[in-house]
Order: sequence, then structure tokens, then C-alpha cells
Amino acid sequence: MKINGKLLNGGIYFMKATGIVRRIDDLGRVVVPKEIRRTLRIREGDPLEIFTDREGEIILKKYSPIGELGQFAGQYAESLAKTSGCLACVTDRDHVIAAAGTGKKEFEGKEISAQLEALIEERENFVANKTEKDLIKITIDDAGEFASQAVSTIICEGDAIGSVILYNKNEKEKMGDTEDKLVRTASGFLGKQMEQ
Repeated sequence: MKINGKLLNGGIYFMKATGIVRRIDDLGRVVVPKEIRRTLRIREGDPLEIFTDREGEIILKKYSPIGELGQFAGQYAESLAKTSGCLACVTDRDHVIAAAGTGKKEFEGKEISAQLEALIEERENFVANKTEKDLIKITIDDAGEFASQAVSTIICEGDAIGSVILYNKNEKEKMGDTEDKLVRTASGFLGKQMEQ
């Protein structure tokens, strides 16, 4: 990334002054203001990665444990999409980090919806067919063109860190136990990979 002409982690970024100043307490802690936490969707207990540069700047970046498996998650999503014939997505708690199958461009890299975020927070698994039950939105701009979905939360060392999703447009092919088991197996496997 780049701050005012500086590179960090292979991407470009710019510092933006907020006008907020905080003092470090006697234990070396500093409070990240509520407005910034809300804007960046940083919740209590979320890990932050710390970077420093030669000019003495400290950069905090929200850390995504499942994001560390980006390439592997992409390969797993690809395998899941081929096996199921559905769109397969792997998310962290903020974004879709990998998508495979028909419609992947509509989802890859997009911010997840509040509905999916709540489902992950509650550690739920969810299977729905449009004719029987309302589907949840996967991303904030999900157009709702799909007919069925199966969602399973990824748990790593007791923490809910993301989800695995199968999404199908074909109204004639309802999702049930098989798709539920597929996403549960995938989320369990990805959770174990993170623990290694």
C-alpha cells in the first residue's frame, strides 16, 4: 500500500486526517474513536494488524484471518462450485473474499450485507428456497436474483470469522440436506485450516 507516496503490502492507500487526537495511557493503549470503528466496521474483539514505516508512522489495518487463505479459499470455492453446479462464495466478516461459478463477478470483493453479518455473528447455518422461505442478502447490493441458498458459518478457535455460501438461480433445483452438508463441511474444513 502507499501512503502519501509510500508503498505498503502491495497496494495504494492515502492517509486522511480526522482531526481526532488520542493520548496513550500508562499501559500503552490508545482508543480508536467510535466514529472510525463504526465507519470501518471494527467490532469489539476484532484483530488489527500493525504496520510501521521508516518515518515513524504506525498504521492499523483490520485483520481478516480468512483473508490470509485468499488463494486457497478461491480454489476451494471453485471446487465447491463445480461439484454443486451453484455459485459458491467464501466470506470473512466484512467482504466476499472468493467466489466461483456463474455470477461470481457480482459478488467477489463486495461488502457483505447486515443480514449475513448477523447470521455469522449468531453462528447460524441457513438453508432457504425462495418458494418456502425468504433468502438473506449476501452483499449490500445483492439484487436477489437467486432462488435458493445454503450458508454455514466458519468457526476458528471458537470465533466466527466468516461463511461459506452456495447460491442457485434455478427455481426447479431446491436446496436441502445435501447442500447444507456441503457448506457445513466446507466451513468446518476452512476453520480447521485457519487453526494450523
